[in-house]
Amino acid sequence: MPVISSSRLALRAFSVINRPQPNYPGHVPLTFVERGALAVGSAVGSLLNPRRGDLIAALGEATATPYFIYRLRDAMLSSPTGRRILRDRPRITSETLSLPYLRSLPVNSVGRAYAAWLDREGVSPDTRSSVQYIDDEECAYVMQRYRECHDFYHAVTGLPTVVEGELALKAFEFLNTLIPMTGLSLFAVVRLKPTERERFFSLHMPWAVRNGLASEELINVYWEEVLERDVDELRAELGIERPPDLRELRRTMRLQRKREKERQAQEML
Repeated sequence: MPVISSSRLALRAFSVINRPQPNYPGHVPLTFVERGALAVGSAVGSLLNPRRGDLIAALGEATATPYFIYRLRDAMLSSPTGRRILRDRPRITSETLSLPYLRSLPVNSVGRAYAAWLDREGVSPDTRSSVQYIDDEECAYVMQRYRECHDFYHAVTGLPTVVEGELALKAFEFLNTLIPMTGLSLFAVVRLKPTERERFFSLHMPWAVRNGLASEELINVYWEEVLERDVDELRAELGIERPPDLRELRRTMRLQRKREKERQAQEML
């Protein structure tokens, strides 16, 4: 009788109806086929509806393994601050960060900019989904940390949550983190209006490429320790230029359209 190795038995045992024990609370082990189906399904769903955060989160986890999330974990291990974050395992929630305190900080501080951005966009630090589909427990935390820090990236850059702003930030994140989901999200550029698409490729895409390649790894920023720092100083330290003000650009474009309509109406009188 041929001898079957324990590893082959383990592989054979891992099926849809016979899964291994989870590696951490909330972990859902997936077969190779399931992971592929999750990646395709969440990619299509998030393209159809870019505001489905749950689908974007699933796409991020399904495509981050086996290489990319380990690369990001190793980037943290290569940094003294990154190693401290991995050791301390801080979480970013409304319980761990006092929003009233952040709102009381000086106007140009990191914490005040973060709280002001949350208030302006109507979002909360508690909206980030928990990681489920990454098998390695430490790498699952790395993905959770990236996910919870995303709003800090918005606050530091000033990019809003409209599709155009999210795409600009995702392009930046892709070059900074190499997480595939951030690059795949750029397919949503087809949803932009022609004027928005032209603006994205002429202004924000060059900014994202330039800064994503040159800036420090943002995963290694211990945001909880820089809340009182000046946001301009931190941005300069990280090597990030402030992108063109998208809200102001959109406001200017609306005013131009309004004036053009008024001018046309006057000419018809």
